[in-house]
Amino acid sequence: MTIEPAPAGPAAGVWAIAGGHAIVVDAAGPATLLVPSESVLLLGVDLPLPSRAKRLAALPFAIEDRIADPIDAVHLVLGGAIGDKRYLVAVVRHAVMAEWIAIAEAAGIGGAAFVPDALVLPAPVEGWSVDLRDGRALVRVADGTAFAMGQAMLVAAWSAAGKPAVQASGDPLPEAMAGQGSAFPAAALPERVAAAPIDLRQGIYARRRGPLPSTARKVAMILGLAALAHGVIGIADTLMLQRIAERRQAALQQLVVTTAPNVPTGGDDFATRVADLLPRANGTNRFVPLLSRVGGALTPIGATLIVRGMTFEGNALTIECESPETGMADRVRAALSAAGIAAQVANGPGGALRIVARGA
Repeated sequence: MTIEPAPAGPAAGVWAIAGGHAIVVDAAGPATLLVPSESVLLLGVDLPLPSRAKRLAALPFAIEDRIADPIDAVHLVLGGAIGDKRYLVAVVRHAVMAEWIAIAEAAGIGGAAFVPDALVLPAPVEGWSVDLRDGRALVRVADGTAFAMGQAMLVAAWSAAGKPAVQASGDPLPEAMAGQGSAFPAAALPERVAAAPIDLRQGIYARRRGPLPSTARKVAMILGLAALAHGVIGIADTLMLQRIAERRQAALQQLVVTTAPNVPTGGDDFATRVADLLPRANGTNRFVPLLSRVGGALTPIGATLIVRGMTFEGNALTIECESPETGMADRVRAALSAAGIAAQVANGPGGALRIVARGA
């Protein structure tokens, strides 16, 4: 993308985050901030319910076993349909949303839409759309999801996904993928942004018409909500935990009565009956979310970590890699731990490393 000067008058156009600030990448169109997809988990979720309100109510229960963070610690966003009763869902931490809102308000675009940057790639009919620039790969998948990762992991991820057909833009594809892809047509960026299937500014982060609170006040409020979500259950006494559990149980029972009236809501096996109602993630749709999280965590390490192979079985992603640098295993462990990813990192001969990450 070519960086253009900021437009005169009220802030508008497509912006992106660089160095902790918002920069203009295209001056046309309503204000939109492209946010890094490494910080957003994009999932396809089956929600066979008749209304948006009911889908929103069921969403936390439908994805709870597919994310590493507690539900209260993350912002859940319901996007557009990507199949028959299947919807795109975004998961992003509250603290990350607060940071992005502060960046947007500092740039004068506090009312901007937030769109994960991988979703502005053309949606492929099959396989992947890939945009490779400056050692970073954006990937949009035919199933409607998308992710981002460092170039070092691209070939291994592509191989682990079965070497799907690729349509590409940006820098040349790695040698192993050369000849596997075709160039996709370059539509105008504002048009691609307008067609994006999700805007993260929903719920408590919804864009407002009219004056916004000051940056400091609004960010403090959002950070306070995030801290509450992270900390209230952890510091509450037994009585408070019991009340929270009772409220959730009551809410779940009401949802089941409304959407599945033939399912009994009493008894000790109620949770099991609800679990049977919800679609379960399988090995295929767990792969991309886990890969996205691991790739995002390892991106700052850059080209010093060379990925040689990747396998996925059950809920375990195994990455075989190597690095000429000493102490790389400790760096990898620290990066994965900071991202909240459960993983084991083992040293091998000649600088080889084996990473085994679990969960989605």
